[in-house]
Amino acid sequence: MKYIMQLMIILLISFVGELLYYLIPLPIPASIYGIIILFMLLEFKVIKLDQVKDTASFLIEIMPLMFVPAAVGLMDSYDILSKNLISYILVIVVSTLAVMVVSGRITQFFIRRRGEARE
Repeated sequence: MKYIMQLMIILLISFVGELLYYLIPLPIPASIYGIIILFMLLEFKVIKLDQVKDTASFLIEIMPLMFVPAAVGLMDSYDILSKNLISYILVIVVSTLAVMVVSGRITQFFIRRRGEARE
């Protein structure tokens, strides 16, 4: 029963994210709205981490399984993709490196900021 309640909380927050996606005319995915809502609810202690932790951990553990259909779809589209394969690989490598650099810089910024705040 505990897991069902945790799942219902996560699904409700996801549903609110979907509603915001349709109500607010911004190019932000519904999942991002849901993540922001969940973060704010946790940050302001509206819901406690224990109320979603176990189910969220389970969902994170099975996340790789959710990519299988996308990978199969890519394999089915290989004939179409193979025409521009070099371009796709270049875009994937450059965007991955950009995400790694930006994420690392932001993480370093917050680590340094936390260190300065403790002094």
